[in-house]
Amino acid sequence: MVTTATQALTGPDVAYLVPEIILVGAAILLTILDLLLPNTVRRGFLSWLTLAAMAGSAAVVVGQLLSFDPFGENAEVISLLRDSYRIDGFALTMKLIILAASMLILLMGIRTIERDDAIPDKGETFTMMLPAVAGALILCSTADLITMFVGLELLGISTYVLIGFRKKSKLAAEAAFKYVVIGAVSSAFILFGMSYLYGVTGLTNLGWIARMLEQAVTDFKALVYVGLFFLVAGFAVKIAVAPFHAWAPDVYQGAATPVTAFLAVVSKAAAFIALVRVIFNTAIIQTPFILGPAVSPVGEDVLLALKVLAAAAMIVGTTAALRQKNVKRLLALSGVANAGYLLVPLAIGLGTTSTNNLGDFSFYLVAYLFMTIGAFAVMAVVSQTAGHDELKGYAGLYYRAPWTAAGMIVLLISLAGLPVTGGFFGKLFILLSAAQMKDYWLAAIMIVTSVISYYFYFSIIRQMFMRTAETEAKLSVPVPTGIALWICVAATLALGFMPNAFMEMLEQAVTLSRDVWVAMPR
Repeated sequence: MVTTATQALTGPDVAYLVPEIILVGAAILLTILDLLLPNTVRRGFLSWLTLAAMAGSAAVVVGQLLSFDPFGENAEVISLLRDSYRIDGFALTMKLIILAASMLILLMGIRTIERDDAIPDKGETFTMMLPAVAGALILCSTADLITMFVGLELLGISTYVLIGFRKKSKLAAEAAFKYVVIGAVSSAFILFGMSYLYGVTGLTNLGWIARMLEQAVTDFKALVYVGLFFLVAGFAVKIAVAPFHAWAPDVYQGAATPVTAFLAVVSKAAAFIALVRVIFNTAIIQTPFILGPAVSPVGEDVLLALKVLAAAAMIVGTTAALRQKNVKRLLALSGVANAGYLLVPLAIGLGTTSTNNLGDFSFYLVAYLFMTIGAFAVMAVVSQTAGHDELKGYAGLYYRAPWTAAGMIVLLISLAGLPVTGGFFGKLFILLSAAQMKDYWLAAIMIVTSVISYYFYFSIIRQMFMRTAETEAKLSVPVPTGIALWICVAATLALGFMPNAFMEMLEQAVTLSRDVWVAMPR
């Protein structure tokens, strides 16, 4: 059942926007508070207020999940502003994932930011995360090209500023400049592709565009090609898949570690979620376009482009990471490879008549969230102690902080895809789906690149156990960072020990009937 608001927002309609309103309102209030406080007052408490705002937003999302039934074939969908904004099971589930990741990143980064001498305005760094997360939430619910672009720009501009807050670092200045330029280029690609879709259909609503694409392919086939492929290219830059990934290592290295984690997890996840909305809203309903026995050449080429990008990301990300000695750059290239794994279920999912492959995507996204944030939490502590981000800083970590080293081992074997961890089952589910769809070449690339990745993941473990440390001093882990780390470790193991239970929950949350997913405004 779809509930649609076609006129101005009413009070009950606004209630569905409360998660976003909390984040934007808190960002404004905390920014004003930061400006009014004397310079002698420490800004550390702003981090906890920022965390409270995120927790409040998450609580509202949970309340929305409990207030109506957004799951299953008879799911209820709240459609606002002529279906430009949707509250459904997929949106609410993705919002919880985004908010959980943001809270963990903030928790693990509180002490890191406070101790970073290159960041003079620490309070602003905390509060600027709020509009960035709000932009990510908008992308979870978008059903229109305009609201999608607003969410992308709110997220993008906020992250530009977050990187630039490290004013006393030349690497950060270079990273911010590169990210602004690359971000502008990717936004231009996306906007150019949107303009062509609007030009051939006369519409911005994703559902209506889906209905008009069949005729548009007949009348303006070349223009549809241009629009879709520019959109794919723009999102490929946002999610950092090869060959659009060259910015990632430099930007990740220059940014503060919590900001790097935010880029690697929240920004990447939000862009993927928007891409899911585009692919499934404009393609999955259009049987002559993508599905069924008569697949158009345009549809085949879109599928092939996604598969090629996935394969390139896995190969390039894995092989480029082999020679890295800087851990931030290594994790950036690891993120490129993982983006390839996340693209696989999207590409092969378009060849089916259901959205069940979104379950594979969601499971691996959750696993990627925990194992990546946990790895960055350990890196934040090691880097601050060693004074650099090089691999040699992990030498003798087991003897200086045995529990931290043990947690890092769990996260690394999950990233490598070894049992029994969330990363292993996430890759396994995607691998089985690829094999089921007879995309054996993609499955083979997944296996080979996963095996190759053992080398650089285990190089960190080798440093921790088999190399002599530069100092015998014990590693001090701040309490907030330790909490975030062990939440990530516990979640990674839970996903590994109970994969079927989590997969069933996610499949129920993100699998929508065709009518619900693309219901039109009244």
